[in-house]
Amino acid sequence: MLRLSRPRTDLRTLITLLAVASIVITLANSLYATWRVQREVLITNTLESNRVYATKLASTTEMFFQLAQSQLAYSAKMLGEGMDDETALQGEVDRLREQTNSFNSVVIVDANGWVKAISPESLMLKGMHLTTSSTTQALTERKPLIGKPGISAANNLMVFVSHPVWSKTGSYLGFVGGTIYLKKKSILNELLGEQFYRDGSSLYVVDGDNRVLYHQNGRLIGQKIAPLISRALQQKNGNGYQQIPKESGEPMLAGYASVPTPGWMIVALKPTQTTLEPLTSLLLKVLQHSVPFALLTLICAWILARRIALPLWQLARKASQMDAPGVSKEINGIYSWYYEASQIKRALLAGIGLLQDKIGRLKFEVQTDPMTALLNRRGLNAVLEYFLATRQPFAVLALDIDHFKRVNDTWGHDVGDSVIKSVAEQLGKSSRQTDVVCRNGGEEFMMVMPGADPDIAIAIAERVRKKIEELELPVVGHISISVGVAFWTADDQPMEQVFKQADDALYQAKNAGRNRVVTSRPEPVEADELQRHNG
Repeated sequence: MLRLSRPRTDLRTLITLLAVASIVITLANSLYATWRVQREVLITNTLESNRVYATKLASTTEMFFQLAQSQLAYSAKMLGEGMDDETALQGEVDRLREQTNSFNSVVIVDANGWVKAISPESLMLKGMHLTTSSTTQALTERKPLIGKPGISAANNLMVFVSHPVWSKTGSYLGFVGGTIYLKKKSILNELLGEQFYRDGSSLYVVDGDNRVLYHQNGRLIGQKIAPLISRALQQKNGNGYQQIPKESGEPMLAGYASVPTPGWMIVALKPTQTTLEPLTSLLLKVLQHSVPFALLTLICAWILARRIALPLWQLARKASQMDAPGVSKEINGIYSWYYEASQIKRALLAGIGLLQDKIGRLKFEVQTDPMTALLNRRGLNAVLEYFLATRQPFAVLALDIDHFKRVNDTWGHDVGDSVIKSVAEQLGKSSRQTDVVCRNGGEEFMMVMPGADPDIAIAIAERVRKKIEELELPVVGHISISVGVAFWTADDQPMEQVFKQADDALYQAKNAGRNRVVTSRPEPVEADELQRHNG
């Protein structure tokens, strides 16, 4: 026999678990989406901030060099009237150095590379022949120049800015130039060093050869910038930003801008990890604000799951009690507030109706004789249980067809069955509406008459006997029955004894010649007969 195991999980639990899973997944997706979006926002904002910052410094640096060149251009114009007055030359270099503080040193060199004047004089270069790359370039190209960073005659890492000096007749007289120290205090260091560096941010100024000209860490000045950063920056022109990958060390976010006049590049860097540090606290705040709503949603989901599952749980519990009395009324009282539960409720009620109808038919078939449609002994017992419970007195008629074996032996069982049906039909017609007629087996019948007194019971028994005797049957003709009568008065007499008395009376009728009624109590004596007997 196939046995179905009972599931351990109910609908309410499943709905609650589904709600919990949905809330957790939604919250996780929200946190992940927030993390992704905020991460991109932080990185993009930092990159843009670094780009703007580098562009601002590049613009300021460009303006500084343009101003420096304009200062040198003015001095070169003044010096074009003659470079023979050494006092005037010295006064001019002192003015350039001290008036604007743009240069760490200022020098005037003639067309052959000899120093005509220098400020400060402590450098002791006056009268010396300069052969550095910057001076050689200035003498050769004879145009405004910003030289490549190099080592000066005084052994300082510097940038040399120069402007040619031409006479009024157009002859080349030499140049006037100023130096900007890169490792020592200079206006460039002050210009860049005034910026506010925090959170691991750093600033690089690099030349065309990717050599560091400025950094907060002075030890990096003069060194080559990281190769990967260098290659990344070489792919870009003007200003912009990009992420420097981890292969170069710590991942960085770079914003850069070019300084056109000297051909330099200013790079603002910030570590990616530092940029993303606020992200953790941001996610915690999002989680703190989301959890209360998630819990509230979970509570609402639990309440709704309970409401959804309650009708189905009640219907499922009643489904196992479909044969119980009154279950239809209980199911009808279940509040099914949504379509599915209402349909299931309707189906259960229809199924219970069909089940009860089938049970009723089965009970009828079990308690009914299939040939005569009269009650059988099981059906009679159900009636007697009711009489016993209600203490209802009744009379019992035990009936038997006389010589029925002869009918079967002579004409066969089909004719015998027809005789039994005819007798059963006549018994039903002769009985009262409240009487109970049953087939006790074979050719034996029994009639129970509730509330019938002895006279009525005997009269009905005689009527039945005469009706059967007068009945004309096909093939067989006439038959007769014998009847035994007994009474139960709802006293202490056992009910089984009454049926035994009726059987005994039936046997007496058989032994007395059949076709007669015998009662288990003495027959009442008529009054005139009693007087004759006493007389």
